[in-house]
Amino acid sequence: MTRLFADADSRRFGTGWISGILSIVLGLLSLLAVLCLHFPQWLTLPELQPYYPLELVRTAIDLSILVTLLLAGLSMLLRRRKALGITALELAALALALGAGGMEIPRVGESSVYIGLDWFVLGTISSAALFVPLERLFALRGEQGPFRPGWLTDTQYFFMSHALVQVMSVAVLVPVVSVSALIAIPPLQQAVQAVPLVLQFLLCVLVADLTQYWVHRAFHRARWLWRFHAVHHSLESMDWIAGSRLHLLDVIVTRGLVLLPLVLLGFDTKVVYAYLGLVSFHAVFIHANFAPRAAWLERWIAMPRFHHWHHAIEPEAIDKNFAVHLPMIDRWFGTHHMPDDEWPGGYGIAGTRAPEGYFRQLLWPLRRKDGPPIQP
Repeated sequence: MTRLFADADSRRFGTGWISGILSIVLGLLSLLAVLCLHFPQWLTLPELQPYYPLELVRTAIDLSILVTLLLAGLSMLLRRRKALGITALELAALALALGAGGMEIPRVGESSVYIGLDWFVLGTISSAALFVPLERLFALRGEQGPFRPGWLTDTQYFFMSHALVQVMSVAVLVPVVSVSALIAIPPLQQAVQAVPLVLQFLLCVLVADLTQYWVHRAFHRARWLWRFHAVHHSLESMDWIAGSRLHLLDVIVTRGLVLLPLVLLGFDTKVVYAYLGLVSFHAVFIHANFAPRAAWLERWIAMPRFHHWHHAIEPEAIDKNFAVHLPMIDRWFGTHHMPDDEWPGGYGIAGTRAPEGYFRQLLWPLRRKDGPPIQP
């Protein structure tokens, strides 16, 4: 990336840097969306296919390609080195050559194996559209920028977490459903289902966060689990995409154990889906390079400052703030740490730096000599 795009020119507004980067992002997303039209059986989620407004999707793809071309042209006019604009033009040209939004979707049956490329495109658009402006307007560290060290590795995690949705579903749901079928208590499930949906949702959040608290704490205290969770704590910068850096084993174990009591208690499917939507948003929010000021709210709901202290490099912050949603859980169990009006001075694991790249970090916990340090 550095060899292709780095130069000595300024990256300020009006220099063609921002328009060049935006053109590449839009061009890439447009190309991926066109590929989804070509191979829906392999590149899209079967659960989402019936809900797509195809005409709107086609229009959005064509508009994205047009905006890509305009931004690429602007970047090439403003910037001395043309690598950004040329790369975006190549992506747009390839999307056009493949049929753009007018591509006729082939009539094929469903595939038993697929990746969630459409889910990745939707996730990128929705998350970036919300959090990038927030991080630019209300940044905790304004000098950091979106392309800080490690951003490419975390982008790989973001892609894999969406693309491997089928793998995640099988690895998490099959054990959960099997175990819950063996030990379910129907009268308890009926009692929970009789509760109004709003109260069910609040109870669901409490149960899930209590479970997540103890699972998270175990990943810090059990030495063999820490080796995998250390991948997440190897983050040295915090922003909206940083929360995606989670080892595959960490994701599967945590999601499975958190989902198990929700299934056992028989929460309504709508409530469980609503909780999954909440945690998807909230997990991104608490990692963001975003400094909202709401002291009264911080006591009840996890805000970025609460979770940033969990990642802090300061010794007094180690093994603190395990909850994801409800800080009161940490207060109950003596692990709450929130100095008044202070933010951490840095993040990461003292004296340790993880290798860059998704697959290198996938193997990092398995290496005896070069792997992460054992938690004391």
